Amino acid sequence: MNNSSKLFERAVKLIPGGVNSPVRAFNSVGGTPVYIERGEGAYIFDADGNKYIDFCGSWGPLILGHSRPEVVEAIKKAAEQGTSFGTCSRREVEMAELLNRLVPYLEMLRMLSSGTEAVMTAIRLARGFTGKQKIIKFDGCYHGHTDCLLVSAGSGLLTSGNPSSAGVSRQVASDVIVAPYNNAEAVQKIFDLSAKEIAAVIVEPVAGNMGLVKPLPGFLGRLRTITEKAGALLIFDEVINGFRLGPTTYGKICGITPDLTCLGKIIGGGMPIGAVGGKSEIMKNLAPVGPVYQAGTLSGNPVALAAGIETLKILEKENPYPRLAKLAEQISSGINSISKKRGLKISCVSEGGMFTVFFTDRKPLDNLDEIKSCDTAKFAEFFHCMLNSGIYLSPSQFELDFVSTAHEEKEIDAFLEAFMKFASLHISLKSSGRS
Repeated sequence: MNNSSKLFERAVKLIPGGVNSPVRAFNSVGGTPVYIERGEGAYIFDADGNKYIDFCGSWGPLILGHSRPEVVEAIKKAAEQGTSFGTCSRREVEMAELLNRLVPYLEMLRMLSSGTEAVMTAIRLARGFTGKQKIIKFDGCYHGHTDCLLVSAGSGLLTSGNPSSAGVSRQVASDVIVAPYNNAEAVQKIFDLSAKEIAAVIVEPVAGNMGLVKPLPGFLGRLRTITEKAGALLIFDEVINGFRLGPTTYGKICGITPDLTCLGKIIGGGMPIGAVGGKSEIMKNLAPVGPVYQAGTLSGNPVALAAGIETLKILEKENPYPRLAKLAEQISSGINSISKKRGLKISCVSEGGMFTVFFTDRKPLDNLDEIKSCDTAKFAEFFHCMLNSGIYLSPSQFELDFVSTAHEEKEIDAFLEAFMKFASLHISLKSSGRS
């Protein structure tokens, strides 16, 4: 038994499922999770001394790769001055000013400790500001584990959502209506029936929690028009998108200004963080100046802010985004070319430095119903084949993979070489009748 297996055996005795976040358990792909001891640049090293090229990147925050020296130094200096104060601190002001400069429509901001907290606060703020209760979300979009958004589509378009987790009451779920992603007409129909009850529409502007699904042309613009007309708020969940596709938000890139924006991941430079920001007339409804309550002992943590500020400054200065997009495109075009030549039902989609390898030949993939055509068993085979070749990917068919600034051509070549091995093995098994 290797060290990772031994650690997992110990973990399951004291930690539910042996993990502190469900997807880490490898339930979607089978096998025992690897236990990572350290990371350096584009690489991670497990408890058994194995070295992997990391394309998970801590699920998105590590756009600069592991242990970027400037970020590590910023963390060290901040920690030496104190890890937490529970008071106001200089870096809170600096981060707010930096985010406002990079995204001017973030007129006011509140720092938090996670993306889930950011979304939870945005939803409460939307309800407090509008005086309405219902929320529209989209099937396949994930917004953290707050109760009211752990819902899946109801039996019909205009029905409220069903709890998708035990412990979420039907009363809470009844305030959420789930629409198909990329379907503005469905959203319009919901508003035609219930506009007076709807406080907000929340959306991942580029969906990343059913794999990478891009917004269709005009989709986000229609959401902006519909919500403005009805007096509802538009919330962009950019916990993943924010600063991933440029040194700003996706809303600023695409020219659509939401009322509220949720941020996390990259703005913490690998440390726990969240933020919600938007129009000052809405944000001023937060306590202590307004009636909408939110608080957090570690909100605006000085160490997390130090890491985040340094990360954002590097991204602004170096502008690595064209290179990240090019590397991700090399992966997607390489996979698609190999798959087409070999007759494999595989499609890889990329956007900026993000990509997903979908095990389906169905195109387009615009919403969750289409994503459900994916072969999750084949993805599991792919995941383990790549892992055995020294490539670490997100262990789920329905998650994103990421390219960081630490990745170079040699890592992309290694990825495609490993994929070629998988493709050859798959063809061999298929021809022998064993697949």
